[in-house]
Amino acid sequence: MAMQSGCVIQEKVARLLSKQHGKPVLKPNKPLALKDEVANRKPNKGEASCVTEMAVVMACWKQNDFNTKLCSNELTVFYRCIERAQAEARARTKQQTLSQGGRLLPKQATTLLKRYPNL
Repeated sequence: MAMQSGCVIQEKVARLLSKQHGKPVLKPNKPLALKDEVANRKPNKGEASCVTEMAVVMACWKQNDFNTKLCSNELTVFYRCIERAQAEARARTKQQTLSQGGRLLPKQATTLLKRYPNL
């Protein structure tokens, strides 16, 4: 089925490029073929986490002349928040890789296209 649809598309492109019916409809400046690689775009990172906790730590440092011993409680809250956010991010990425919804990552698509290039 995929081979037939590819042939149908090739026939349509050939008909659009031919000069049988007057001027050609398409004037490609490059060959009409897919590249053997995909742009490697990173997914959006989202918003930063633990910003309020970090602001509390910085305010504590400013009040106590950057003495870390006096701000130990705020620092522990901040580090716990970071650990929680990292655990959530790991779980989210694991769940996204399990349920991609039929989409390939750019790196996976590039390896497949290099393995099976255009003919």
